[in-house]
Amino acid sequence: MFPLRDDNPHFMTPWATIAIIGLNIAVWVLLEGMGVEPTLSRSICQLGLVPGDLLSTLPAGTRFPVGPGTVCVIAPGGSWYTLFTSMFMHGGWLHIIGNLWFLWIFGNNVEDAMGHFRFIVFYLLCGLTAALLQVFLTSNPAVPMVGASGAIGGVMGAYVLLYPRVQVHLLVILGFFVTTVAVPAVFMLGYWFLLQLLGGFMSRTAEGGGVAFWAHIGGFVGGALLVLLFRKKELLQRHPYYGWSKKPPRRNWQQIRKDF
Repeated sequence: MFPLRDDNPHFMTPWATIAIIGLNIAVWVLLEGMGVEPTLSRSICQLGLVPGDLLSTLPAGTRFPVGPGTVCVIAPGGSWYTLFTSMFMHGGWLHIIGNLWFLWIFGNNVEDAMGHFRFIVFYLLCGLTAALLQVFLTSNPAVPMVGASGAIGGVMGAYVLLYPRVQVHLLVILGFFVTTVAVPAVFMLGYWFLLQLLGGFMSRTAEGGGVAFWAHIGGFVGGALLVLLFRKKELLQRHPYYGWSKKPPRRNWQQIRKDF
């Protein structure tokens, strides 16, 4: 199941969401060479989050391969800044396109509930929470972690608490059968979270790279908790689909959006 859109109007231009998307694209183009080797692997070595490096469980000088013909070396002193740089990096085209699409669908309405600056702080804290949980629970301390999906998981956790009954339109592909279906956000995002939990427990015994399931889980839970502090009730009161009471709009969406 892949989300196509939601039925949730947004009232302010989501400048923070647009800026975060733009920064991710800029990093992908300028620092990661749009996935071309060896630029991609070198950038992951320099700016990806290596759990063993952050926690100093891997001694300085430890070498490990990343990508074809590229070997990373743990530098003395650790690289704490990778907690932040890693959340703006990606490992491939599908990785970045999928992440930024999810951010665009769910981010604008969460930003609507907080305002621009609060949303940026919220996003970074979700990414930090996601990264730390992955660092402490990973079974592979030498595997670099990159991607915005932990922070975006936080956005999704906030969305499901703010707008649980909003309809999300999904693309469903079952072999040769392709269709679309609309389901409540609480169903779609709840199903996604359960998949992350299952993947996280299965990854405890896995070796090598893969999906950072614990980052997704940490981001989602962190976002669901942090939104209680970052939301602004005066901003949410204008949302007809805020909370479990699905109030009908008083005016048409176009008129509402023009007023703000």
